[in-house]
Amino acid sequence: MVSAPPPPNPTNTVVTTTTSTPVAVASPVYVTNANPSPAVNTIIVTQAPPALQQEVVLAQPTSQHVWLPGYWTWRSEQYQWMAGHWELPPSGSSVWTAPRWEREGNAFRFYEGYWS
Repeated sequence: MVSAPPPPNPTNTVVTTTTSTPVAVASPVYVTNANPSPAVNTIIVTQAPPALQQEVVLAQPTSQHVWLPGYWTWRSEQYQWMAGHWELPPSGSSVWTAPRWEREGNAFRFYEGYWS
């Protein structure tokens, strides 16, 4: 008796859509615009993000600047490091919520950072 060869390893494919409902695709990754205005992408991948990198925080340009730490994002079917940087808040009372990855079952969902 001859058995069938094992299935190929899944590939991480990103699909971008502008609909307001989640899109299920036959791959472990998808991207949707959860809310077309403003554009907010939802990224879900099956591969865990790497550990955060250590960064050297450069001198603060002004006392109003806020340091936004680096984070891992998903681009070109792989994790890419986005270096931390200084940024001026949109207003004096704005608070930065950092981007993050959260485990959801066997996958990881990315939540973008934002000012509130």
